[in-house]
Amino acid sequence: MRLGQNRVEKIVQRYAVGLPPGREVRAGDYVTVRPAHVMTHDNSSAVIAKFRALGGARIFDPTQPVMPLDHDVQNESEANLAKYASIEQFAREQGCAFFPAKSGIGHQIMVEEGFVLPGTFVVGSDSHSNLYGALGALGTPVVRTDAAAIWATGETWWQVPPAVKVILDGTLPPGSSGKDLILALIGLFHGDEVLNCVLEFEGDGVASLSIDQRMAISNMTTEWGALAGLFPCDDVTVRYLLDRAAFMEEREDRAPRLTAGIVEERSKSAPAPDGDAFYAKEITVRLDSITPCVAGPNSVKTCTPIGEIEKRKIAVQKAYLLSCVNSRLEDLAEAAAVVKGRTVAPGVEMYIAAASAHVEQEAKKRGVWGDLVAAGAIELPPGCGPCIGLGKGTLEKGETGISATNRNFKGRMGHPNAQAYLASPAVVAASAVAGHIAAPVRTNPLKVIARIRESSEPGRAIGAVSIREGFPARIEGRLLYLVEDNLNTDGIYGKEFTYRDDLTPEEMGRAAFANYDPSFQDLARKGDILAGGWNFGTGSSREQAATAILFRGIRLVLAGSFSQTYKRNAFNNGFLVIECPGLISHLRERFPSPKEKTIPTGDDVVVDFEASRVVINGKKWPFPPLGDVPQELIMAGGLEAMVKTRLGGAGGG
Repeated sequence: MRLGQNRVEKIVQRYAVGLPPGREVRAGDYVTVRPAHVMTHDNSSAVIAKFRALGGARIFDPTQPVMPLDHDVQNESEANLAKYASIEQFAREQGCAFFPAKSGIGHQIMVEEGFVLPGTFVVGSDSHSNLYGALGALGTPVVRTDAAAIWATGETWWQVPPAVKVILDGTLPPGSSGKDLILALIGLFHGDEVLNCVLEFEGDGVASLSIDQRMAISNMTTEWGALAGLFPCDDVTVRYLLDRAAFMEEREDRAPRLTAGIVEERSKSAPAPDGDAFYAKEITVRLDSITPCVAGPNSVKTCTPIGEIEKRKIAVQKAYLLSCVNSRLEDLAEAAAVVKGRTVAPGVEMYIAAASAHVEQEAKKRGVWGDLVAAGAIELPPGCGPCIGLGKGTLEKGETGISATNRNFKGRMGHPNAQAYLASPAVVAASAVAGHIAAPVRTNPLKVIARIRESSEPGRAIGAVSIREGFPARIEGRLLYLVEDNLNTDGIYGKEFTYRDDLTPEEMGRAAFANYDPSFQDLARKGDILAGGWNFGTGSSREQAATAILFRGIRLVLAGSFSQTYKRNAFNNGFLVIECPGLISHLRERFPSPKEKTIPTGDDVVVDFEASRVVINGKKWPFPPLGDVPQELIMAGGLEAMVKTRLGGAGGG
């Protein structure tokens, strides 16, 4: 019996290439995709270098790349200006869309300028590309190697993630915002419940949320651990897109990316999930139970209702109304309403930066910007900045800041001995004028009403996988068990080695896991197979955390789950990683309270790719089938090698 497809599966189906006739995309499948667009920002310079190293000369499809400069826009140094000029020159030569510094934050540019449409697959070399889901697009991050591969071939690979349905019931109470909703969800479900999933927002409460609120929510599904957060295309979406189309008409764009006709066509063709589509989990939230809240300090997942944290009178020295999550017109207006007729407290600096030059222009036209400046706000140019510890206004040692941004990791916004809290624009504004974390209005303390339900995996028959010539049908090896969940990239390959370019592959291999377990090197043998916990490879995006294990002679890693960035880096470097949660649960039961961090299990393990299962002493555990796409990546030695081969065969691109 055929099972229906959810929204993400339908979008991937549209953008997948090379599928066998009649093949329906399902969660767990590895597919080759041709995204509608790929966004790169200041990191375009690194992507250019990778593109040229691949042998690329001309971008395969100049309509795909979009290059807005947004991260270090306050940096007027000769070196940074030269970097920006080289990116612009490259974009002009290639005929790609380019937006200079101070045009706005890349994600906002993507939405404002019509690069994001309902039902499209849009990627970005930035972790907050999830924002595109606010318009019903599948927006998700890729690493720089992927971006270079898309420039060179138009394509990259993707593993379809499981989908979680998030049902929003009712409406938000007065004083609560989309930012409060996503902070509450992250704080409530903080145990990796949605890690590496795609969230599909549904329910009657969706219609009550503006596009600005949806962008805040979709943006911070990243901090929740998800790969994307999609809203349906509805009347709110259509009205927003029609307004953008009208704006392009008013400014007399020669070839507008948005017209009323395009909006109508895209809205009609936007996919809806089938009634019998499978969702790994279902979360239901009562919107009327959401109260303003504050996350922190220095943790997104520690969330406290504003009424409770206000009693602590936590003094703040800096307040921020900026970033890709909360610096749009509604956000600025929300903050301006709080500070109008008041002034920022002595000893507090409040910084404002609009999401784009267009947003700043509209805010000035409506008096919103003027109200903020009159209250004492310090103006910064449209773009990123203090959110990522760049430019004017970063947190200094011992300071406390409250910010309408999306991340407050230790040291991210400045000095590692500062404290950062996250909140809605209204709470940030109220705190700035009070001099301590404060509520903009009196609110009744509410307990978030939400529940989560897991679904039983439907029986999906997995036939024998076709094995490409040269790819092994099975791999056998001695099993080493690494017991820790959330084993991060610094534990796998320390920062003291990351920026050294003088190490040989053998030396890199000998550095593997030094920060996790110094005894690993004595225990490991060439040809071993590793078993890890859940969220293996979390943390930074350093590729050496994958290649060092490969250079140590490890055949592959089995884990309950992987950081998506780590998985991409592994396959892109020709290193095999496989999610097999059943095996890891078995090892947890077998070694319930280990004292060691690395355990030689004494077992030989067989990884059978044809049958898609792991076998130990006759016990079997399934894993997602490795079809043509991952087999080709491993056989080629990674994405770069594969692209070089293709370009060489095509005469250099």
